[in-house]
Parts: sequence; C-alpha cells; structure tokens
Amino acid sequence: MGSSTWSEPPLAGRTALVTGASRGLGAAIATRLAHDGAHVVVGYRRRAEDAQRVLDTILAAGGSGECVAIEITDAAAVQAIVDELVTRRGSIEILVNNAGVARDELFAMSSADSWRESLAHNLDGTANCCRAVVRPMLAAGRGTIVNVSSVTVQRGRPARAAYTAAKGGIEALTRALALELIPRGVRVNAVVPGMFDAGMFKRMRRDLVEQWAAHIPAGRPGQAEELAAAVAFLVSDASSYVVGQCLIVDGGLSL
Repeated sequence: MGSSTWSEPPLAGRTALVTGASRGLGAAIATRLAHDGAHVVVGYRRRAEDAQRVLDTILAAGGSGECVAIEITDAAAVQAIVDELVTRRGSIEILVNNAGVARDELFAMSSADSWRESLAHNLDGTANCCRAVVRPMLAAGRGTIVNVSSVTVQRGRPARAAYTAAKGGIEALTRALALELIPRGVRVNAVVPGMFDAGMFKRMRRDLVEQWAAHIPAGRPGQAEELAAAVAFLVSDASSYVVGQCLIVDGGLSL
C-alpha cells in the first residue's frame, strides 16, 4: 500500500450526529470524531452557546461541523432533523446517542411522572434517534450507532432507579438492534462509562465523588478523552467485527 492509505483520517467523508454534545463527554466525543475526519453535527438541547464553543474548537483545529438544536424526546422533530441532514449531506453514517438526564431521587419519594420523564429523556430519546437514522443507513447499506449506557447498570446506585432502568433498557436495545441491522451492514454497539471527570460527575457532591473514586481499581476517574477514544474505535472500520457489544470503560469499577 502507498503511504496515502495511512494518512487519510479514519472517518474522512462521513457525517456524524452526536447528541448531548454541548459539554462533558459528548463534547469530547464530538471533538474526537471531528479530529478523525468526520463532519460532526453537535447536537444540543438548550445550551446553544456551549455547543457553539465546541464547534469553534472543532473548526479552529481544522475540522468540519455544525450545531443543531434537537429535542430527542420529540420523535417527529428528530426525524425531520435527520431527514434534512441526509438531504443536505447525502448520508449520515454515524450516530452517537449521548444525550440523557440523571436525577438523584429516592424511589420511594419519586412520582410516576418523574419515572416517565427519565425514561423519555434516556431510553425513548435514544430509540427516537436510532429510528430516525436507521432507514437511510439501511438504504446505504452501511452505518454505525453507538449508544451511551452507564456503569450503574452493572453496579446499581441508590437514588438512580429510573436512570439505571433506562440505561439497562439502552443496553438491551443495543443488542436487539445489532441483531436486526447487521445483516444489512449497520453495526450497533454501546459504551458503558464509569466515573469520568466530566459531565454529571462534575456536578456531584465531592464526598460522593470521593466515595466512588475509592472503589476504582485504576485509582482515578477517567478523562473524557478516554471515553471518546473508545467511541472513535467503535464507529471506525477498525471495529468492523464488533457487533452488539457493550464496551465497559470504567477503570475496573464494575469488576
């Protein structure tokens, strides 16, 4: 092979939609995929200025991208956004479902509405985005989806029953979709983050962070770039034989 084969970025020419990309782990994932050559759609819900800062970072580094406001709980709105992207870009090859919400709430004190809200923003939102991209991916005969779960599925966590149930549903959805879609060339996998020094963990009480950190065999929380590297692997051709897996990235926390 000539040297040019190795110089081309692994995701060159591909369009990637990353939800919840305005900060934290999502921002790191969006930035990494842009570094690897993808045109990255920085999806956000409310934080337009934060999303623009992520995009500015991507553009300043020579990458390609754009921002889009997306309410993942609205299936019709998600479909319209994906349809417009496909029309304008020609295709969409990568979806990373990172958006979600978590609320510390004791189950006995929670309401049915709170439960439904958590499932809507985590499980239903992920399903809405998957459904919107699947048809164009199947038509093209290629595509990769990476869903973001949580180590709470393996370990459990008090005051996070709804969130944990939703993330468990995401892992089940990942496996079912993987079996359904791989015959047509579309791969579905998930990443399972442990404790990272980013996103919702930055907003946790420091005493809780220290309690979790004490149980991490690696001796430290993860860095957002470490999760982004795992996602970059799963959406690249380097993982072409990885199907329906939930890749745990947690420094050994779940062991």
